[in-house]
Amino acid sequence: MRERLVPHGVAAAVTAVVLAPLALPGYVLRYDMVFVPRQALSWDVIAPASALPRAVPQDAVVALLTQLVPGWLLQRLVLVAILWLAALGAARLVPTDRTAVRVVAALGYAWTPYLAERLLIGQWGLLLAYAMLPWLVAAALDVRAGRSGALPRLLLAAAVAAITPTGGVLALATVAVLLPGRYPGAGRRAGTALAATVLLNAPWLVAGVGSATGGRSDPAGVAAFAARAENWAGPLVALAGTGGIWNGLTVPVSRQSGVVPLATALLLLLAGYGVPLLRRRWPAGVAGRLGLLAVGSWLLAALGVLPGGAALLGRLVDTVPGAGLIRDGQKLLVPYALALAVAVALGAERLAERLAGRFDATIGRVVLVGAALLPVAVLPDLAFGAIGRLRPVDYPADWAAVARQVADRPGEVLSLPFQEYQRYAWNRGQVVIDPAPRYLSTPVLIDDTLRVGDLAVGGEDPRAARVRALLAAGRPLAGTGVRWVLVQRASGPPVPASSLVGLRLAHGGPELTLYENPDWTAPARTNGPGPVGLAHLLAGTVVLTIGFSGAARGLRRVVASRHASPAEGEGG
Repeated sequence: MRERLVPHGVAAAVTAVVLAPLALPGYVLRYDMVFVPRQALSWDVIAPASALPRAVPQDAVVALLTQLVPGWLLQRLVLVAILWLAALGAARLVPTDRTAVRVVAALGYAWTPYLAERLLIGQWGLLLAYAMLPWLVAAALDVRAGRSGALPRLLLAAAVAAITPTGGVLALATVAVLLPGRYPGAGRRAGTALAATVLLNAPWLVAGVGSATGGRSDPAGVAAFAARAENWAGPLVALAGTGGIWNGLTVPVSRQSGVVPLATALLLLLAGYGVPLLRRRWPAGVAGRLGLLAVGSWLLAALGVLPGGAALLGRLVDTVPGAGLIRDGQKLLVPYALALAVAVALGAERLAERLAGRFDATIGRVVLVGAALLPVAVLPDLAFGAIGRLRPVDYPADWAAVARQVADRPGEVLSLPFQEYQRYAWNRGQVVIDPAPRYLSTPVLIDDTLRVGDLAVGGEDPRAARVRALLAAGRPLAGTGVRWVLVQRASGPPVPASSLVGLRLAHGGPELTLYENPDWTAPARTNGPGPVGLAHLLAGTVVLTIGFSGAARGLRRVVASRHASPAEGEGG
């Protein structure tokens, strides 16, 4: 009973401490994390035609779920699931019968610089993949062992991870590396899992192939997204500690401490000490395969700062469709972070047993407590919403008023200031991706140029490039073909008065001003997303099959238990 309850208790404690500010009402709006009261489901959400499918199928899933629950509740459920499942999954994955060692693994995976930095940059979809990886690896072990229901569990974890392209790639790589081997039914099980995981990735793969962008990215992004040093030890050591994100504004202050590299070195020593134990307790070769995933993910993360790596990445993203996924290599560290947490926990167990045998059992317990608390001690500012950096706010009333007006007379919206990320006074000056595409029920055109300091990383949308040219020349926006022009009260370049010539004021509020284009004509009706819709349907079919399979197994167990003899029912 204690082995079951303690990991849940640790997961609950981590979740409560990190997400404490979310007890307040409102929405946490920070960088890529935008939830709205009810996100509209449209063809543009399912199959973005003029941009790379970075939020496919994430936006479609959110749009479906917000038809059932309000956005503020969905955001809390997602963030709670990330922290809870990450801690609990790592605790269950580590091969040990000692509860304290499971606690070390739980804190070592759920309280990391990776999770803190990706949470502060708002990439909750990627963090779902982070939370799912321990469950995916555990299911892969069960598949190899022939345990009942293992394959559906593996595919369920892969389905959740595949809510973003990066998570889908990580899930596919994990399945491809861990499942092949020599065990009964290996070919059939591995082949089924690989085929199903590819189908789960089909929505963004097909959307990327059909995109007008060609799938290529600006090579200037390689330098912008390269791993950063967080203290005196440089970017490679930052990556070794699962940190090193490119955006310095999303790095916890504690990562600048001079003792952080020393703590990282200690963790690496413990991990190395625990690897022999992992190899003995897992089936032959599995620990090595997880190690291969971990090393590969770390090398990809470091490629941008290794000699010759930046030039290689630049050529790849400029010529190979989809290679832009690895520009921000630090986000690929997920397998490394998991392997590190599991190996550190076993290293602490091995060290504790050795010291307890040589000196006293109390010393062994102290080692395990110290190993469990070390991640918290070196990253204290993850607590309480990163010390208040994750704090809910309410949308101004203007947003609902504009949304109603646009919904009554649908048509494309052009959002100004023309920049992908906005900074609002009502959001306490926090940077957030423009909420308009998700809040409004019609397609919204925004600039997809990403500015990192003084560097501008070019976007892929050709229409956005034309709007930038019109704004730079001060020419009217009425000729862009949009029905609405939304001017937000946000930090950014002022909108030239000449750009609004010919537009009619439709709503004027303290935060939003909406103009209608009298010259707008309805575009020709589209035929829907085509192949992308079929890809979503295939992925959805895989998910439904998993659900029905699980329900059928549960029903069979219930029926079997009702027909069991009294001795069988009592475990005899």
